[in-house]
Amino acid sequence: MHLGVIGFGNIGQELFMLLSDLELVRLTVLVRPGRIETAVEKLESLSQTVAARTTFVDDIGAFLAAQPSFVVETAGHDAVLNYGADILKSGTDLVVVSIGALADAALHDTLVAAARKGKARMILPSGAVGGLDILAGLAPAGDMQLRYFGTKPPKAWVGTPVAQNVDLDTLDHVLEFFHGTAREAASAYPKNANVAAALALAGGGFDATQVTLIADPAATGNSHRYELISPLATVSVDIANKASGGNVKTSLATVYSVLREIRNRLGPIAI
Repeated sequence: MHLGVIGFGNIGQELFMLLSDLELVRLTVLVRPGRIETAVEKLESLSQTVAARTTFVDDIGAFLAAQPSFVVETAGHDAVLNYGADILKSGTDLVVVSIGALADAALHDTLVAAARKGKARMILPSGAVGGLDILAGLAPAGDMQLRYFGTKPPKAWVGTPVAQNVDLDTLDHVLEFFHGTAREAASAYPKNANVAAALALAGGGFDATQVTLIADPAATGNSHRYELISPLATVSVDIANKASGGNVKTSLATVYSVLREIRNRLGPIAI
């Protein structure tokens, strides 16, 4: 398989350390202009085996011309906005890690239309959470009540709106600082609310999914809890994730969920 990857930041680098044993004939990576040399050096330090099969480009035209057979986005909301439609229209399936970008209804509709035109699929990985299968299975029954609680250490919320009003460095108590819909959470906290967006898309939608975001100075990782009530079942899921070494905002499980999508693409069984 020829794997295409958009972005070579924290998630991309963590992912590439897991690819050496997979049957990937070729890899093409799209990075920001001027970042090719730095990315090459970094990948060579991580895995010489994978580096030998990898080409870096810094232009979407060159990326599409390489014709990857499967693409993974790991670069944030702007990457989904700027490149998603072109990739899908080319007929290439796209794994969208930055699921919160789909809270923009216009972008969501554009990407769906592009996927239909290219006869491609937009794949949304489970990321840092689990149980999306049961949510998606129960959603057609309607009348779904879903509430999500996301807890991270205070430093994970640095640079977000809550930091404008709260001294996160000295916070000494649990603080529930956001209550709203999944659409509002994904828009206001784009680097921290991909889980909320994934749950919303699997379940009752962005506007029907309630979200509470929490800063906890005692938290050692990122915790995700959601409660679902539907006519068919009651579901409660509580997950405590280890944060990625390179970015406290990201759960390491997110990287492994992307690896799962790649392995499912390669293997005789998808699960």
